[in-house]
Amino acid sequence: MTDTIAFETKAGDGAAPQGIEPLFREFMGAFESFKEANDRRLAELERRGAADPLTEDKLGRLNAVLDSTKATLERLTLERNRPPLEGGRPTLGDEYKDAFSAYVKRGEEKALSIGSNADGGYLVPAETETEITRRLTEISPIRAIATVRNVSSSVYRKPVTLTGPAVGWVAETAARPQTDSQTIDQLDFPTAELYAMPAATSAFLDDAAVDVGAWIAEEVNAAFAAQETTAFISGNGTNKPKGFLAETQVAESAWAWDKLGYVATGVSGNWPVDDASDVLVDLVYTLKAGYRQNASFVMNRKTQGAVRKLKDAEGNYLWQPGAVAGAKPTLMGFPLVEAEDMPNIGANTTPVAFGDFRRGYLVVDRQGVNVLRDPYSAKPYVLFYTTKRVGGGVQDFDAIKLLKFGTA
Repeated sequence: MTDTIAFETKAGDGAAPQGIEPLFREFMGAFESFKEANDRRLAELERRGAADPLTEDKLGRLNAVLDSTKATLERLTLERNRPPLEGGRPTLGDEYKDAFSAYVKRGEEKALSIGSNADGGYLVPAETETEITRRLTEISPIRAIATVRNVSSSVYRKPVTLTGPAVGWVAETAARPQTDSQTIDQLDFPTAELYAMPAATSAFLDDAAVDVGAWIAEEVNAAFAAQETTAFISGNGTNKPKGFLAETQVAESAWAWDKLGYVATGVSGNWPVDDASDVLVDLVYTLKAGYRQNASFVMNRKTQGAVRKLKDAEGNYLWQPGAVAGAKPTLMGFPLVEAEDMPNIGANTTPVAFGDFRRGYLVVDRQGVNVLRDPYSAKPYVLFYTTKRVGGGVQDFDAIKLLKFGTA
């Protein structure tokens, strides 16, 4: 076999073509090559019960090309859509923002009394706080699909109606017996402190062209987003949000409130031997119709590579790339969100989640991002201890379902 992969030298080494559209065309070409290679693998499996190792190797390399090109597309799309925070120059008349810039650059504190904090830190200007939250939404996959609520207290309490009031039909003159009242529960979402500590030299801060708000937002966002995503998926709820995979998991037939239901593949650590795509169909239709219309799949890159190979009964690939550059791929027509903190396929793991995360998961942001300037601990660098308080947890246990790679 002499097949070559012409796409690897472009997306794989970071030397992407200029512009998003050429890269998107390259991505679609790689996907067509992937489908051809996978069709060949399936034909070999059907003909002789095993695939040629060269075919498997080519398929793996094409999968890596698709992942790399997709990541580059998402990064370029994000950069193209990101406006400058302040354009490199302060807005006239915004005294607090000017004072905050002076505090960050030189440690001047006399003008910052309105934002002072008991521990010596200061609230960032509203524009910078908004930019931090906006960028977190763009690069944190779970935050992007969940409900986000801003609160002013350390704990957000949400009442939840588990059952509505009982109702019934009666004849015109029949007696009206008293009905049962609705059942209400309360969910608590405490916020925990998330921090980052970027460092800069005095020479960098003395540069008059430095947009301090944008610099802090850039420095802390990647760190915040990575920590948040891990917590939203698997956090244990102690000094961090509680992830949806940390909730009690039960077979869908035994589902009850405060638990997440799952569908089992029937094979430990693997897809079913026959008709592997059927379990995904079962998972989709486990979710009620009211949730299904806004649902998304969530999985990591390795699991996505596995589902790319699956077809339906008519021979159509279940995984499809976005129709335009920057659009999410779809699985069975539903958006597919890539979250690297989801577990890999393994014995009794749940690497695939499906649900309406807008209704199923709640992210709680306490208002305010604080910055404490520390020029002493790491001289000649100036440290900026930046904190925000974030909470999170499942708010509707019927809105998210899992696929378990196990026998029961």
